[in-house]
Amino acid sequence: MKYLVSIWIAIMLIACGENKESHSNQPASEPVTEISNHSDTFNRAFKASLTAYYDLKDAFIEENIKKVDTAAALLSKTIAAIPFGEIGIDSVKSAAGILTESLQAELIGLKGETLLEEKRKAFQLLTEQMTTLIKKVQYNKEIIYYQFCPMAMDDNGAAWLSASSEIKNPYLPTTMLECGEVKDTLNKTGQ
Repeated sequence: MKYLVSIWIAIMLIACGENKESHSNQPASEPVTEISNHSDTFNRAFKASLTAYYDLKDAFIEENIKKVDTAAALLSKTIAAIPFGEIGIDSVKSAAGILTESLQAELIGLKGETLLEEKRKAFQLLTEQMTTLIKKVQYNKEIIYYQFCPMAMDDNGAAWLSASSEIKNPYLPTTMLECGEVKDTLNKTGQ
């Protein structure tokens, strides 16, 4: 009987070890939903805009004005390419159009500023508008992390969006790169 119990324990340990290995070999990726509220075309275009937004955020982290301006121009272009006409609900389509115009105006203002801190102020407003747009259209192909630092913008606080839960503060990158926290996740996965 002891022999059978020992074999059973060994089999369980091996099975548990194999289970752990299979999880550890999988890439750490963010969950996405299988079913979307939107077409593949819409999702690809929206994803391109998010990627451009993340590039803009990263340019602020690098404190590189030229990269900030280049990323802002790309974000403007990708936002203009989102096919909001595909949205079936007129009120959502209308709100998305208004938000898109606001985003484009903010991007023009951001590119027009010469000082990095003034560009960051525009980025802060841009982030709030982008967050509202994501929620309004119910983009649900990835998890987007809404992060916040209470010490940014002269202790008034400021938010940014990220594809990762890791904190990299675009407002205080040289003094407080890791200052902030995830306040929310913007996704409609599983709904």
